Amino acid sequence: MLENCKSARERWGGVSNIIDRWLQERQDLLVLYCNLSDSAGGEIQAARLPQFCQIVVDYISAGHFEVFEQLVLEGREFDDQAGLDESKILFEKIQVTTDSILDFNDKYEETDDIETLKADLSALGEALEMRFELEDRMIEVLHVSHRDQVEQ
Repeated sequence: MLENCKSARERWGGVSNIIDRWLQERQDLLVLYCNLSDSAGGEIQAARLPQFCQIVVDYISAGHFEVFEQLVLEGREFDDQAGLDESKILFEKIQVTTDSILDFNDKYEETDDIETLKADLSALGEALEMRFELEDRMIEVLHVSHRDQVEQ
């Protein structure tokens, strides 16, 4: 029994580190988003836009291919069918925001016309806000709910 607890702690305790690093990346993304949104001139925005696009794509990629994958594995390991069922619904909603974010990225990779940037940033901000709420819920459902089992 003690071995099982140690194994769970070693296996799933690292997920907290992955999540912590990812949430720090989210914070960095938000700072860049605010800086881009607050930029006064078109030249400043145009200069910041490629970096922002790269970071936002990196962030959503890490979510899909690292964080969510680990969360689902954890849910399976703890046989949390209710959490897995809810995570499927959450993931479908997250995917909608992914599509919006990738559309934004694709548009601004192909153009330097930033006349519609302000409106697009506003829509992107709404998508990011929704995504962050959904991601937080997924973390709650598939990781935080197992914390006691991991720390035993």
